[in-house]
Amino acid sequence: MDIVLQLDHVSKVYSNGRGARNIDFSVERGEVVGLLGPNGSGKTTIMKAVCGLSQPTEGTVTVFGSNVVQDREAALAKVGALIEQPALFENLTAWDNLRLAARYYPNVDAARMEKILGLVGLTPYRKEKCGKFSLGMKQRMGLALALLSEPELVILDEPTNGLDIEATVEIREIIIRLAREKGVTFLVASHLAGEIEKMCSKVLVLHEGEMLAFDTREEALRLHPSLEDYFLAKVRDKKGSVVL
Repeated sequence: MDIVLQLDHVSKVYSNGRGARNIDFSVERGEVVGLLGPNGSGKTTIMKAVCGLSQPTEGTVTVFGSNVVQDREAALAKVGALIEQPALFENLTAWDNLRLAARYYPNVDAARMEKILGLVGLTPYRKEKCGKFSLGMKQRMGLALALLSEPELVILDEPTNGLDIEATVEIREIIIRLAREKGVTFLVASHLAGEIEKMCSKVLVLHEGEMLAFDTREEALRLHPSLEDYFLAKVRDKKGSVVL
């Protein structure tokens, strides 16, 4: 068992009382783990803690054996991320955005940049300014930036947001292929149960900042016809309601 990511009773609570509480799970190499929950359930809070963008109120986050707070550089050296909206220079082209990002990675050259544009389907638009991109194209560009350095752990917050059906399937297939063929590990957040069901090997259910369940996809579907039903069952159990 090769643990890539470990959250040990992590809490991050903001002044308004929102956030995430007592999150405890681990992710093994090559897994695609989905964080499933509605907006405001704590998905982005967890991802920011993993990426060192916010410090937990309690608990520890360990990535590749290094504590994210105590040794941030070592922990995040092999991590790529797309959190919330892609950070793009909209007055620059897709190529120039990648070129600027590549300065931070010694092993990223023009060939890698071309390959990543092809991977996300943006090669025909390499010389267009990102400010002219649709929401879906910006999401593709954000994914390109997250994958640019060939990371071993990739954190994706709603990666199919704004994409049409065809593009959604393409992004999903990229994630699954990189996990299976390259052993890349993914932590993917979504409020869409169907998307998590199609791409993830494990699912963590979040609701109002609480972790309600963490199961393999097979176990989640063993007693439920879909991941949507599984999610609703866990939420109803929390509320003490009868599951219909």
